[in-house]
Amino acid sequence: MGESPRSSYPPPVAACADLSAETAPEAPVGTGGTAPADDPDVWVGGDLDPRALVIELDGAALDEVRALAGRIRAAPLPTLLRSPDDHPLDAVRAVYARAKAALDRGTGIAVIDHLPLDEIGDDDTAKAVFWTIGRILARPVAQKWDGTVLYDVTDTGRTFGYGVRGSWTNVELVFHTDNAFGAVLPRYVGLMCIHPARQGGTSRFLCLRSVHDRLRERHPRALERLWRPVLFDRQAEHAPDAPRVSWAPVFSLDGAGQLRARTNAGIIRKGYAVAGVAMDAETRAAVEALEEVVSDEDLRFELPLERGQLQYLANQRVAHYRSAFTDDDRDPAAKRHLVRMWHRDEGLPTYDG
Repeated sequence: MGESPRSSYPPPVAACADLSAETAPEAPVGTGGTAPADDPDVWVGGDLDPRALVIELDGAALDEVRALAGRIRAAPLPTLLRSPDDHPLDAVRAVYARAKAALDRGTGIAVIDHLPLDEIGDDDTAKAVFWTIGRILARPVAQKWDGTVLYDVTDTGRTFGYGVRGSWTNVELVFHTDNAFGAVLPRYVGLMCIHPARQGGTSRFLCLRSVHDRLRERHPRALERLWRPVLFDRQAEHAPDAPRVSWAPVFSLDGAGQLRARTNAGIIRKGYAVAGVAMDAETRAAVEALEEVVSDEDLRFELPLERGQLQYLANQRVAHYRSAFTDDDRDPAAKRHLVRMWHRDEGLPTYDG
């Protein structure tokens, strides 16, 4: 980047290079930000019946999915060239319309239940089906700097650390939004479950507006700090010569004046470590307050992801968590395997948007 932002409020996301304790960007003085008071989609875990979040594929939709899988097997084509516009999918489109309404105007969570994976057969065909119908929701976008748009979430045996995302390991993933460190976040995150873990891998969710409001009640000074930028570790998802950290607020307002968030306390801590910058007392207290509030059990709820289910989240409204897990060591083919898509109609489909 050029000059470190000091006297003026930086853009929503800026890349920071060559930082030291002496040259780190100061947290600029701001208003602290306020979320709209009339947001109708605020919830805590006890408010939700997980069963109400599930949208079943009815008989007509299942018939369309089976026919789609048959056409995919009969006419080979690179998966990324497949489009829902090339297939009769009226019933599936109706299911996705319900899911999008839940994501945009409801809880921010929708589970489509479920693709008949045993009938579909091989994983490559299942991925092609997921890709094709998932495009009904919104445009797919890159999930890595190299342009990957269809992403396998599975334990690769690598050690979680710099440049190795937690999604490639079996470690616990704290409450987070996907790509919290990125220039542009996905609006929606979609997951298809091919195989759940033998043990663990529990999924939990919480409403980020509820986190914001509890911070306001319990830690107002910390909340004010989180409306101003902090450092995020970019997890090596950038050009080789680009800065290793980014600079963005946890809470912000979108163009319509609605609260949006990017959060991952672990990635914030790593951002300061990677940059070689000592976290000041105000920022440390704010991150600790964030960690405390997202740990409140009454805010969250659990929703297991079962084989064949498609889970969609409004990424900047709902944070998610995954517990550590153990795979089935008796059958490597049955190890935990999810496939992920990111969706966003804004900006470009490239990683930085």
